[in-house]
Amino acid sequence: MNWVLTGVIVYVLAQLAVGLYVSRRNKTETDYLLAGRRLGYVMVTMSVFATWFGAETCIGSAGAVYDEGLSGSRADPFGYTICLLVMGALFAVPLYRRQLTTLGDLFRQRYGGGVEKIAAIVIIPSSVIWAGAQIHAFGQVVSAISTIPVAVSIPAAALVVIVYTGSGGLLADAVTDVLQGIVLILGLFATFIAVFVALGGPSAAVAQIDPTRLNLFGSESSIFERIEAWAVPIFGSVLAQELVSRTLAARDERVAQRSAFMGAGIYLIVGSLPVLIALAGSSLVGKIEEPDQFLPTVAMKLLHPALYVVFAGALISAILSTVDSALLAAAALASHNVILPVMPGISERGKVRLARSCVIAFGVAAYFFAIREGTVHDKVEEASAFGSAGILIVGVFAMFSGYGGKWAAGASLLVGSGAWLIANFQMGLPYPYLCALAASLVVYLAIAAIEPNVTQTST
Repeated sequence: MNWVLTGVIVYVLAQLAVGLYVSRRNKTETDYLLAGRRLGYVMVTMSVFATWFGAETCIGSAGAVYDEGLSGSRADPFGYTICLLVMGALFAVPLYRRQLTTLGDLFRQRYGGGVEKIAAIVIIPSSVIWAGAQIHAFGQVVSAISTIPVAVSIPAAALVVIVYTGSGGLLADAVTDVLQGIVLILGLFATFIAVFVALGGPSAAVAQIDPTRLNLFGSESSIFERIEAWAVPIFGSVLAQELVSRTLAARDERVAQRSAFMGAGIYLIVGSLPVLIALAGSSLVGKIEEPDQFLPTVAMKLLHPALYVVFAGALISAILSTVDSALLAAAALASHNVILPVMPGISERGKVRLARSCVIAFGVAAYFFAIREGTVHDKVEEASAFGSAGILIVGVFAMFSGYGGKWAAGASLLVGSGAWLIANFQMGLPYPYLCALAASLVVYLAIAAIEPNVTQTST
């Protein structure tokens, strides 16, 4: 299968070439981080879809459904589809009207520079963890289509994504997202059709599905665990910098809002394909040690070699479109909200160089997370949950209320992150994100009750 690997390498190099060509337009920080705020419907919609449709949707959700049944797909595609709809319905327009550069700017406008830095530091690990999950998946794909061991493929994948992301910026990201989204859709539809043909058609494929695997909510879990499984993708990701940056890069607020809705629709349709493949196609491959290898294994077994190249390109597309967004998000928050405030007078070109340097640093950090044990699905759930409880609570108050000030906001952000870490790692609770949400809200309300209200600086 070396020729398949060759095809993937050529595909990645072509994407890199497109990114390098477009990146020549990055003259200012706004160009690099927000594509100059000039993206239209096609680019924003496809970028929202492609960014959210990462390795966890292709490899992770297919592996989870293969392993657990339909309950393994609660996050993908259903939870994250709802997340995108919530962004469009509630947050896209208020965020766009503030003319932010990053989500961290919202906290500076409302609560001051101290809270801005706390928020950025809380958000950054989530993006790095998410990028690490994509690098892990990239290595898994390369290993599956070649004889290269995972121990070699993951470092190679890390090097590729660091170069790919650092050279581009959001405009290059958006342009390649359109191309990657098309390849992604073609590759998954080809695999979907091949599975159903191999099983003898739709009726025969449906007959292969064990009815006990069709419980979406997981009958063995408690009510709090079920709520947790849905809360993490919906509330944990709705104010992710990766998604917010697409909203802010739109040319106007209508594009920002409608593109979130359209991206959600495409995400639900295309994201259902790996789920259906896993439900119907598990009988085609038997027992697999690594659930994350399920989808590549099915494709390798069923697809014509030429179509398998398209499938491999689809997986790489899903990974690249997400990992560059995650690394760019972390770099934007670190450079714009943490470092630049202490570097007054820096030129626009200096700001771009600083952001690129942060991409490289976080890419290296993501690699070390990628080599940790665990599935792609698990890594992405960690990324969605860590720190996001406080971000959601404080972000909602920042956008829609003057209640509470910097002390309530700062404490809520820190307590939300700390509560999740304690509940998840020390106490081993099965619903750490709900604990973090509750703790963050209680702390905000309690401190706000004794703190003067703050008038919003922007609407």
